[in-house]
Amino acid sequence: MQNQAKNLINKLGLDPRLLGMIGALVVIWIVFGVFTDGRFLSPRNFFNVSVQTASVAVMATGMVFVIVTRHIDLSVGSMLGFIGMATAALQVQFLPDVVGLGHWSIWIIAVIFAITMGAVLGAFQGYIIGYLTVPAFIVTLGGFLVYRGAMWWVTKGQTQAPLDPTFRLLGGGAEGTLGETMSWIFGIVAALAAVGFMLLSRRNKASHGFSVKPAWAEGTLMAIAAGGILLFVSIMNSYPIPKGAMKRMTAAQGIEYTDGMVWNHGVAIPVVILLAVAIVMTIIARRTRFGRYIYATGGNPEAAELSGINTRFLTVKIFALMGALTGIASIIASARLNAVDVGLGTLDELRVIAAAVIGGTALSGGAGTIYGAVIGALIMQSLQSGMASVGVDAPLQNIVVGVVLVFAVWVDIVYRRRTGA
Repeated sequence: MQNQAKNLINKLGLDPRLLGMIGALVVIWIVFGVFTDGRFLSPRNFFNVSVQTASVAVMATGMVFVIVTRHIDLSVGSMLGFIGMATAALQVQFLPDVVGLGHWSIWIIAVIFAITMGAVLGAFQGYIIGYLTVPAFIVTLGGFLVYRGAMWWVTKGQTQAPLDPTFRLLGGGAEGTLGETMSWIFGIVAALAAVGFMLLSRRNKASHGFSVKPAWAEGTLMAIAAGGILLFVSIMNSYPIPKGAMKRMTAAQGIEYTDGMVWNHGVAIPVVILLAVAIVMTIIARRTRFGRYIYATGGNPEAAELSGINTRFLTVKIFALMGALTGIASIIASARLNAVDVGLGTLDELRVIAAAVIGGTALSGGAGTIYGAVIGALIMQSLQSGMASVGVDAPLQNIVVGVVLVFAVWVDIVYRRRTGA
């Protein structure tokens, strides 16, 4: 039986670690579903978990590149808070006086500002690491302290709220979704794109003489991918919008509200942003010279430099990308809360690193996947949400997450030793 399962996995071309992560995630959902009498498995909870996962998962995709090149970034949580506070202050205190209160351009300026600020801060850290040869641990630890202090300095510790109404949509909530119809369109397009990408990959492998999976195995994977996407959309479309939010939304759209009206949330905008980021990062990792240089440098830095790769400039670009992704995460996190205080991003650096490591990124460098980091972030958030649902105190939650992190690293070490990876 065990040999048959291994043969099936080999024919499907599946990564055993991916199956292990998915299996662990399903077990977590089932266990908390039992302890909460099914509440954890409700569409409402899945919607909330997906939104809460988005900001950490976005940063985790960038942390994969950082760790793959044998570096670490301890500053992302504080950087997120600093960028979020500066962006919020821009919306609340500065832009209304310049372009006018409620002007349509405020959210666009804020988004561009946040991403640019993150890229600049990240590039500066990367320059110190790459060209001044200061260890990444020290540089980012310094950034951790500097950005958290600078966050307070921007507004003298005052909470910035409310944020621009359009900007708030990027954080999810009842209004920050695609809605039922657009969610189905999004799901169908995403499912077709997944199938098309797999067909294109198969054709490219065959044209270059590489072995390809049997047609039935490829078809099975396509069905699983498309079915999973459509199932997710179906779950999101089965979560009804609360009556209070519906009254607000119908009034804004000039529609008369009645007690019998039922609208459902659909896919949240932060999830769409995360999916877009994950796709782009996967393409960078697998299809670009930049991605190949990252994994080559992580595998053997000395050999990479001798082969002509400018590893110093590569380090600058990696940390600039990490900073830009932190800027995107700050947009999601601050928009979701509709306010920014000095606690924004606290401990997020640990959650991001844990997500990447749990997702299979090797701390020794050279190995890691984008999809693994996203699943790792989802596992982390599911654990925390589940423990909160059953009434576990916050300190005990941290203990459990810490134990899970150590256990995941140990499992990864054992797996790599046995497989020679």
